[in-house]
Amino acid sequence: MKTFKPKKLILLTLGLFSPLVFTASKVNAGSFGAEIFCTMRDGGNDHESSWDAAYTYIKKQKGGFFKVSPKQAAAQITESVIRDRENFSYCVEYLDKLHPNRKLIRDLEKEEQRKEQEAQERENKRKKLEKELEETNENFSEETIDRYSY
Repeated sequence: MKTFKPKKLILLTLGLFSPLVFTASKVNAGSFGAEIFCTMRDGGNDHESSWDAAYTYIKKQKGGFFKVSPKQAAAQITESVIRDRENFSYCVEYLDKLHPNRKLIRDLEKEEQRKEQEAQERENKRKKLEKELEETNENFSEETIDRYSY
């Protein structure tokens, strides 16, 4: 029983301190990622190249089993810029590109669903017409009608 106590104590200690270590590296990665993004944008680079550089840095610094998604990285950059407004005051205008227009995305998704639904309805109508045509053809006899037979 006494051998379990030191093991439990070590696991408890690791459990308490490991989130602190990972959180600090995440904050620093997001902060420096924001610095990379804002400096490149302010230097005249386009959004894509600035975003790729910052996102690559944040992914590399995060490490671990789980990767940082683009949404998480964008949120980290935005959070860093907002928290440190004095240093990143020139960068606020570039944040809109990190978070695309959600309404536009929803509208495009609705349009795509509408088109799929219309295509499904057309397919159903075509199948119904084919079925009706087959039923109509079954009603006619196979005999040929001679128009000159009185």
